[in-house]
Amino acid sequence: MKLKRMYQGLAAVGGSLLGLIVSPAVMASEGAGEHLALTHTFAGYLGIAIFVIAYALVMSEEKLHLRKSKPVIIAAGIIWGILGYVYTQHGMSEVAEGAFRSDLLEYAELFLFLLAAMTYINAMEERKLFDALRAWMVNKGFSLRQVFWITGFLAFFISPIADNLTTALLMCAVVMKMGADNKKFITVACINIVVGANAGGAFSPFGDITTLMVWQKGVVQFGQFFDLFVPSLVNFVLPAAIMSMFISSNKSDAKAEVVQTKPGAKRIVVLFLLTITMAVCAHSLLGLPPVLGMMTGLGLLQLFGFVLRKGFDKNLSKLRQKALADKDEKALQECDQFVPFDVFSRIAMAEWDTLLFFYGVVLCVGGLGLMGYLAMVSQAMYGHWDPTYANVAVGVLSSIVDNIPVMFAVLTMNPDMAVGQWLLVTLTAGVGGSLLSIGSAAGVALMGQARGIYTFGAHLKWTPVVALGYIASIVVHYFLNHSLF
Repeated sequence: MKLKRMYQGLAAVGGSLLGLIVSPAVMASEGAGEHLALTHTFAGYLGIAIFVIAYALVMSEEKLHLRKSKPVIIAAGIIWGILGYVYTQHGMSEVAEGAFRSDLLEYAELFLFLLAAMTYINAMEERKLFDALRAWMVNKGFSLRQVFWITGFLAFFISPIADNLTTALLMCAVVMKMGADNKKFITVACINIVVGANAGGAFSPFGDITTLMVWQKGVVQFGQFFDLFVPSLVNFVLPAAIMSMFISSNKSDAKAEVVQTKPGAKRIVVLFLLTITMAVCAHSLLGLPPVLGMMTGLGLLQLFGFVLRKGFDKNLSKLRQKALADKDEKALQECDQFVPFDVFSRIAMAEWDTLLFFYGVVLCVGGLGLMGYLAMVSQAMYGHWDPTYANVAVGVLSSIVDNIPVMFAVLTMNPDMAVGQWLLVTLTAGVGGSLLSIGSAAGVALMGQARGIYTFGAHLKWTPVVALGYIASIVVHYFLNHSLF
């Protein structure tokens, strides 16, 4: 009898919860439009709570050592499960299905685009292109101040083509090699790299996931992104000029090293540039998604990988002969470790945690949007505030919360703004993450690479200086691009 009563009690509680999820308030909102208004229902509150918990776990990634993709993927599943149930109860399951498929298609395009780009970057790394660049800087015997400026500018100019995360990791490796035990130099140089990489990614559709989303959405055309070049440059140069005053002009004690690129390294760079060109042409000339050009380029890389595998023995023999002629023992040892180029191993080394995190974010934000929360936030920010204030606030918010969900939310809201305002929010979302070390993927990655040296607290000390660049870039954008507002 007791067990029976307990089961009856649990069933009553479950029925009450389901009744709250599908409440009369929800049904009353059905006549308001095609979508149900769930913002003031138990289902809506539950969705918000799940997303907040998931994102709290994401922000605690460094302490918990829990990959950021895991909580958001689960949260996305629960949120859409709630939506599916509510819409099914109202006989509108096809609406939820259509919204889910729309979000999934948007993610799929970005996923394949990023996968192709990451594969190219990994291929260049495997061909030792980045190692050769690092060795060149080390062998030049630059002073610490010169290294500070060189790594910053390289981060700024490489990130528009490669992603800012890879660029930041490469430059950090140089800084740690050159800085040795000079923790003050490494800290300031890492901050400079983060600022440079994020600023460089802001004026290119390929520099950051947020700019890629803006471009694929069609609110900003490819050529218009370059109107942000000067504001982005100011965002980087102003803080760098102040921080460089605290860098020693002494020579680095780093030892020289010799790195030989593997066969095909330069040709892969050419293929990557060709792939970017095809992506731009597919979007601008053919009116098709840029992912078409990127995937075609990935096919070209696969074909080139086949050519490299066919010529592996011949190329390896040439490298051995050169190493013997130069009496280079290190090069001979490296020849023994060479393996044929495998494009699928490069695909396997993509940032899968980031790609899956992006899935969770897109679906979570899309689900909350279907509940009505994005319309509410859009009305609060872009309906009552001046768009400029709202877009500046987006940048500040992206320093606390990752800029991907913030920008995806803005694009889903799709406020009616001039091109100048869309460029402004692209700029602020891109460079706002530099205000704190946790505000961008580059900052989080460098905290792991320079663990115990570049920390949240160390970056926070220089936040006022970084904020000067943030404010200055906004002012310069308004001054130079006032005709777009």
